[in-house]
Amino acid sequence: MYADDTQLYTAVEPGHVDLTSIQLCTNDIHRWYAENGMMLNPTKSETIAVGTRAQVAVAAASGAVDIAGSQVPFSDCVKLLGHTIDSTLSFDKHVSNVVRGCNYHIRALRHIRPVITPEVATTVACSMVSSRLDYCNSLLHGTTAKNIKRLQTVQNDLARTVLQVSRRTSASQSLKNLHWLPIKQRIDFKIATTVYKLRQTKTPAYLSELIVDYQPSRTLRSADKLLLRELEGPVRKLAFSSKAFSIFGPTVWNSLPVNCRSCSSLETFKRTLKTELFNRASADPT
Repeated sequence: MYADDTQLYTAVEPGHVDLTSIQLCTNDIHRWYAENGMMLNPTKSETIAVGTRAQVAVAAASGAVDIAGSQVPFSDCVKLLGHTIDSTLSFDKHVSNVVRGCNYHIRALRHIRPVITPEVATTVACSMVSSRLDYCNSLLHGTTAKNIKRLQTVQNDLARTVLQVSRRTSASQSLKNLHWLPIKQRIDFKIATTVYKLRQTKTPAYLSELIVDYQPSRTLRSADKLLLRELEGPVRKLAFSSKAFSIFGPTVWNSLPVNCRSCSSLETFKRTLKTELFNRASADPT
């Protein structure tokens, strides 16, 4: 909670949307602001209900949230820390925004590419475009293949621009020459690195408590493989709930080979992980 950025979250039961708790909390914050010479701005306030399409429809039909005496209706999407979050977590709008911004910088880079060195072109490409592709990319795990393909097309264009090759040149070979992981593997790299840090440092606690070491009820050969416990049951099979970190984090981690999971340092882990993901990308060029 900051003076210019206050975020409130609450969970509701499917099919029964009760906004009483969020209303009471909003009223308390409004009162505290007034006592300290500040005021909430309803015109800049946004509310969003996140869930399946049916759940979102029920929430939208329940009305609006009262903020400082104004009724704020539910939005289809909100922007949080530069990431566009939609009500169904499809991230279609976020991907569209990323593609639009990246293409703008790629066109600019293409104009100046003949007069700069390959080293400078690579630096500009990584700082202006690749950083946009990587920002919060772990949230894209489980998104549609269409979104991954759109982002991959952007990265392919960027690689060809840096290397000054035609559009007919193999994109896979261009990425290999630059030693860039494809989009799908970059997402797995971010997730696996995050899990490794959590297992080593146990911070932040709100993420660390979501991953638990696998401990079989009886002695098995997998007991010393440094695996994580994966959630079981119908919740794991749901497309919406499978996007939770508590589900996809252990899944990505357990898919890594033992020599990668057992690395003693972060730098060694990153090198081993990148090699493993490069091998996977070569085996599955799609």
